[in-house]
Amino acid sequence: MAAPCKATVVLKAVKKIAVQFCPFESNTRSTREFLALVGSEKARATNINCQVVSTVKHDKSEPVVDVTYVDGEQLVMKGANLTCSEMMSAFQSRCTNKDPQTKAAAKK
Repeated sequence: MAAPCKATVVLKAVKKIAVQFCPFESNTRSTREFLALVGSEKARATNINCQVVSTVKHDKSEPVVDVTYVDGEQLVMKGANLTCSEMMSAFQSRCTNKDPQTKAAAKK
């Protein structure tokens, strides 16, 4: 059993995060952990205009995270075969590339 991923979440470059999953499926753990991280008060405080929407379905559908960035680009992650840390890594790398302040801080 893997430990939940711990990461600092910054939502500055994100417009909307839509998470959907069936809670009765066994492959939704990483998606639920990702939702808990991006839906936390600390993460939401980094961008109060970011919408975090969760849709709980009961149709045995695979877990999906759909991220829409401020520039219109989308990142769709199918969480059935991804760990929470893999999802956070992909998410944070795109956020870092889109946020000019984060790029400047990384160069120093």
